[in-house]
Amino acid sequence: MGLYPVLPFILLFSATLSSSCDGGKVLVYPIDGSHWLNMKILVELLHSRGHQVTVLRSSTSWYVSEFSPHYTSITIPQEKSQNMESQAYMTSFLKRSIEIRQSKGSLWAFLNFYWNLFNMMGENQQVVAKLVICIFENKTLIKELKETAYDVFLTDPAFPGGVLLAHYLQLPLVFNVRWLFNGEAHFAIAPSPLSYVPELFSHYTDKMDFFERINNIICHSMLVYMYYYVSNPPYQAVCDEYFGPDVSVMSLIQGADLWLMRSDFTLEFPRPTMPNVVYIGGFQGKPSTSLPSDLEEFVQSSGEHGVIVMTLGTLIGDLGPEISEYIASAFANLPQKVMWRHIGKRPITLGNNTMLVDWLPQNDLLGHPKTKVFVTHGGTNGIYEAIYHGVPVLGIPLILDQYDNMVRLKSRGVAEIVDVTTFDVESLTSALKNILDPEKPYKKNMVKLSQLHNDKPIKPRDSAMFWMEFVMRHKGAAHLRTESYKLPWYAYHSLDVIAVFVASSLLIITLVWVFCRCLIRCLIRVKRSTSKSKNE
Repeated sequence: MGLYPVLPFILLFSATLSSSCDGGKVLVYPIDGSHWLNMKILVELLHSRGHQVTVLRSSTSWYVSEFSPHYTSITIPQEKSQNMESQAYMTSFLKRSIEIRQSKGSLWAFLNFYWNLFNMMGENQQVVAKLVICIFENKTLIKELKETAYDVFLTDPAFPGGVLLAHYLQLPLVFNVRWLFNGEAHFAIAPSPLSYVPELFSHYTDKMDFFERINNIICHSMLVYMYYYVSNPPYQAVCDEYFGPDVSVMSLIQGADLWLMRSDFTLEFPRPTMPNVVYIGGFQGKPSTSLPSDLEEFVQSSGEHGVIVMTLGTLIGDLGPEISEYIASAFANLPQKVMWRHIGKRPITLGNNTMLVDWLPQNDLLGHPKTKVFVTHGGTNGIYEAIYHGVPVLGIPLILDQYDNMVRLKSRGVAEIVDVTTFDVESLTSALKNILDPEKPYKKNMVKLSQLHNDKPIKPRDSAMFWMEFVMRHKGAAHLRTESYKLPWYAYHSLDVIAVFVASSLLIITLVWVFCRCLIRCLIRVKRSTSKSKNE
């Protein structure tokens, strides 16, 4: 009798084993920087489930380590790294972006913003395209990759070098994705009505008035231009040379088997989607662990006031002396303790309540009960960790998608935004006090948002693993993939059908008009003939 209680656990364990995929072979083509931080989580999960993982990395890689207990790496020689992997370049890009934003509202600022963006993206795409050619021309490497017989290819298509390689190797393709090289990923595969789906850089919610919809279409048009004239040409040259002129990188992207989308509708606005899109937004969220003793001592010293945590992500740690002094002064005006990841000169106005660190355990600090506010640039990883732990946010968005991310948080009533080009000590202090005020709903709203985010039948990590192993078991997921990408643009929008209807309608109208005209003429002739006969 004593053995019976053990039986359910044995059966459950057996069922778990039977539901998982036998150890497979996974080839991973990542993107460096913050993108690798979330790709690394998937790699570690795959390894923990018994899969053999191989990661392709460039010799200039900044974050992707050559040696790891979770994967085997293959290093591709690369003379020039992507400029987005350079902290010096990104600092320069940020400085230029801030200068442009200071003259916001003018047509010149609008054009300069996109010109600055196009220059950065164009240089990156050319570097990635050259790296792909280097891989294709390495016949020894290609032979090794083909002979290994991988079960699935995992990549981030924001820079689609991995997309081209997966097609070259003819492997089932899975994306860890939020952005593509022409904007937000949904726009490539799902209907995206611009009347309520805000485009990247529009800074709008899903509630747009007439003039905002006009501007939304303009933002979309700029990204369409970027695709055709900035991002796509280097890859199209690769496709023309190795696959033929009928293949484009966009058609290969649209033909992917599975999209592990790094978004969640507690943050994103509702929109149309597709059956091969699996939402794993916040999959990096996890319970906090204990802090190092020195940090725990500092946090506990905050007493009832609590702690503010500030970090600006992996690439940018210093906003320059002037802005840093504003931030330091604002922090010094508060009774809370502040832990600030700051790289650069120590601000003169730094208060005794502020600790500067080169690195901080972001997830563990956000999960600490004494953390009251998270001051961030608006990167996706940090935002989802704040949502997971229920910490209100003060956003200082800097570049790329960060402002749009913060607009989404603000629309949920859990965040405030300060403009890096206009804020001063008073406005920053006021924004922080506003969020810290227990009478204001920021904390309450964020706790509710956190509850919605965490209330799922299956955790995002488990969902990602199930669907990746699904693709491995079934050698793809073609039954979930729309065939729309095989249609020409005029067929996708049914313009040919509309043209036939219009032509048919015009033909019918013309025939009716001709018939009526002939009938009227005949009636007139008969009438005239009758009148003539009477007269005679």
